[in-house]
Formats: sequence, structure tokens, C-alpha cells
Amino acid sequence: MTVDIPGYRRLAAAVVMDRLQRVLLVRRSVKERFLPRVWGVPCGKLEPGETPEDGALRELKEETGLLGDIVRKVGESSFVSDYRGHEIKNRQDNFLVRPVTTQVTLPEPDQKSLWLSPHELTTVDIDAYNLDIVRQALTRL
Repeated sequence: MTVDIPGYRRLAAAVVMDRLQRVLLVRRSVKERFLPRVWGVPCGKLEPGETPEDGALRELKEETGLLGDIVRKVGESSFVSDYRGHEIKNRQDNFLVRPVTTQVTLPEPDQKSLWLSPHELTTVDIDAYNLDIVRQALTRL
């Protein structure tokens, strides 16, 4: 269970890897306030009372339409962000996820998705934070 602390935010990410060991990356919409048009893994804030595992799977479904199973936790990440002039400390649990379904459905028409092998990851505009999350999963295979 998560606890809501002012100035502190919990998140969860899903590094989705298929049987060919390709990773799913999604390009954010141009409408996003945070990192528009940047490639990354499905992730987001936990809802009150939600476990990190459940949050990772919910975000995966919301952002890609995919259902998945948690394989294991692969690490944690943290960063500081600004929300309306207030510093927010973000802590994110990162999970390796096996997809149960295969049809990717993105919420915005300007988004794209790609399944990339580990050596193809840097061929897209992926930021260092998301690249580190993927590498956490790849080093624990």
C-alpha cells in the first residue's frame, strides 16, 4: 500500500519484453506537458492504496491497451520534478513485464509504438532516464 506524503510521489514503470527479447517503447504525444514526443516505457503515478505491481500493470493497460504479468521487480529510480512551483520527489518502482496480449492500442493518434531489440534502443529519441529503466531490466535477464 502507498502513502500520500505532500511533496512525495510514487510511480511504477513496466518494461515490457516479448519472447524475442524485444522491448516495447511508446512515443509520448505532442500534447504531453512532460517530455512530449519522447520515447519511453509505460509508467505513471500510483493511485491511492495501489501497489506498485498493480500500478505498473494499470499504466501498461491505459497507455498501450496491453495486459501483462509481472515477471519481477528490476529496480528503482528517482527524480525531482516541479509541480506548480513546488518541488516533488518522485520514487519509481520498475518491473519487467511479460505481455499477455499483443495488440497495442495507443490513446492518442500522434503516438507511436515500437518493439526494439536491446541494440536498437538508441535509434529513437529515448531519454537517459527511460534508457536506464530498460537497462535495469536487461541486466537482470
